[in-house]
Amino acid sequence: MAKGNIGVTSDNIFPIIKKFLYSDHEIFLREIVSNAVDATQKLKTLASVGEFKGELGDLTVRVSADKKAKTLTISDRGVGMTAEEIEKYINQIAFSGAEEFVKKYKDNAQAIIGHFGLGFYSAFMVSKQVEIFTRSYKEDAKGMHWTCDGSPEYTMEETDKAERGTDIVLHIDDENLDFLETSKVQELLSKYCKFLPVPIAFGKKKEWKDGKETETDEDNVVNDTNPLWTRKPADLTDDDYRTFYRTLYPMSDDPLFWIHLNVDYPFNLTGVLYFPKIKTNIDLQRNKIQLYCNQVFVTDSVEDIVPDYLTLLHGVIDSPDIPLNVSRSYLQSDGNVKKISGYITKKVAERLNDIFKKDRTQFEEKWDDLKIFIQYGMLSDEKFYERAEKFVLLKNVDGKYFTLDEYKKLIEANQTDKDGNLVYLYATNRDEQYSYIQAAKDKAYDVLLMDGQLDVHAISQLEQKHEKTRFVRVDSDTIDKLIAKDEHAQANLTDAQREALTTIFDSQLPAMDKTNFVVSFEQVSDTANPVFITRNEFMRRMKEMSAMQGGMMSFYGEMPDSFNVVVNTAHPLIERLLNDEETATQEQIAPLAAELAEVEKKRDELEQSHKGKKDEEIPTAEKEELETLRKKRDELTAAKKDVYKSYAATNKQVGQLIDLALLANNMLKGEALAKFVKRSVELL
Repeated sequence: MAKGNIGVTSDNIFPIIKKFLYSDHEIFLREIVSNAVDATQKLKTLASVGEFKGELGDLTVRVSADKKAKTLTISDRGVGMTAEEIEKYINQIAFSGAEEFVKKYKDNAQAIIGHFGLGFYSAFMVSKQVEIFTRSYKEDAKGMHWTCDGSPEYTMEETDKAERGTDIVLHIDDENLDFLETSKVQELLSKYCKFLPVPIAFGKKKEWKDGKETETDEDNVVNDTNPLWTRKPADLTDDDYRTFYRTLYPMSDDPLFWIHLNVDYPFNLTGVLYFPKIKTNIDLQRNKIQLYCNQVFVTDSVEDIVPDYLTLLHGVIDSPDIPLNVSRSYLQSDGNVKKISGYITKKVAERLNDIFKKDRTQFEEKWDDLKIFIQYGMLSDEKFYERAEKFVLLKNVDGKYFTLDEYKKLIEANQTDKDGNLVYLYATNRDEQYSYIQAAKDKAYDVLLMDGQLDVHAISQLEQKHEKTRFVRVDSDTIDKLIAKDEHAQANLTDAQREALTTIFDSQLPAMDKTNFVVSFEQVSDTANPVFITRNEFMRRMKEMSAMQGGMMSFYGEMPDSFNVVVNTAHPLIERLLNDEETATQEQIAPLAAELAEVEKKRDELEQSHKGKKDEEIPTAEKEELETLRKKRDELTAAKKDVYKSYAATNKQVGQLIDLALLANNMLKGEALAKFVKRSVELL
């Protein structure tokens, strides 16, 4: 029996493995099984070139758990190892300068394994002792038994082993006994080893017989050795792709379509990427692309390998040029990773463009689901924007689709304002904004439907990319102001009339949390609504962006919503209301107005006499008189407003006009809606 020290000059190697790899300690099974598969593949290669002439026989890698003995065993019938190979590949840990390594990489768990071939030593994350029973495929090779308890010391001796191959026996420590549970082992094998190229068996298959579950003689093979992405697209059907998708994501709807990746220069990459049907929350759909290295699962957090917007895709990418375990900094600086990212972006754009050109009808049918991918890509990647500009679509409220160029040609004759700006009108809800949409259609304007999660950002991008282009929501202003063709007619009101109507409507507007209403007047037309509500395009868009982005934009999110209550002075109902108000309030308003006019005249005369004088030159009596006049003015103004408010409270038409405007804007709910219905019945 030989004893010795593993080729590490620092005693800290095992504590480092345990400590710094602990968050990923489950990968030990992936590493050991992958080594077994590698050994098996090497034997198959040697046989194919004639260096191994024996019978290959059953090459299944077997995993078994013994809860009583507290051991987990991984067995293969691959190339095995001689004593010299154990010394080289196990005892030397596949690197030199161990002390420098420990110092340099102790804070980077992924670099420890990925860069220095420490896959086997990940076993010590969960084991108090590890044994190797191995026999090389070479003629006259002797069986060897190696054991180590997690210190740099090991023992190695000859042993009887009838067959070639290697058994790795892990003596699981008390903190990790869950790795002996059948369900846990099955879970990890399914996660990490599901598509390895050599059969992996864990126990026997079970079946229900005579009302109970019994074990059969058939191996429970946990993996598919020939997964879809390794096969030629010409040999696959659409059903094959859909079936594989359901294997990856059992609870998902069928994908929209897919892209089969296969490139061997200047890097190696295979895989299948699917466009899924997106639900309502982007983040819930991320981390669905599975990264493999030679069919060994690595991660489903691929944000450093594919562009951020493509993390919405589902599927598999497999590349031997991306190591099994690497740090984020390694990924971000690696040349192959950057090339792979660029290639995937290009293939996605080409596939989308190909579908658009060959079957535009199909493309339009799937547009509502594709839209978020394409917009996200255009917002994130300038090169993708340039490619996608040819096939990105705009959809109007009538369900018709247009490319950017097609839509520009459609609207430029009628929707160019007096300043030469091309105005794109849009709605975010066809039903809630129906009356505004209809008003635009009455002007022969076309209205887009922009109800997607990223539309507010896409709108801003298109405005930046295209000169003299504005996107305006249909409810952001009066129809004549949305696309101003000439100077807008002003409301023909006297100051007294404006004051009266402002107070009347303002006093009857509902109090809503974090909501401000501002009464304004427009001379629209006698056929437009008498009162309607608009919302400033800029502020509304900023608030929508703040809801999605936060950060610096959160300032806008904290501001109250501001709505314009536009009174259409050209409407007969408003003219009638104004005449009725003047008749009803004249007796009370006239003396208040006369007294107010006298007070303001005296105040103006007094203020005029003070011009050019310093404060100390103005007599105290005049200062006191001026303050008295100001207070009197405020009292008389408040008294006038009280008259108007009293009138408004008793005039059911005022509340009805306001509620109609709120209802048209989907802002009338609950008790207010019930009162509106009751008042409507009374008025009828």
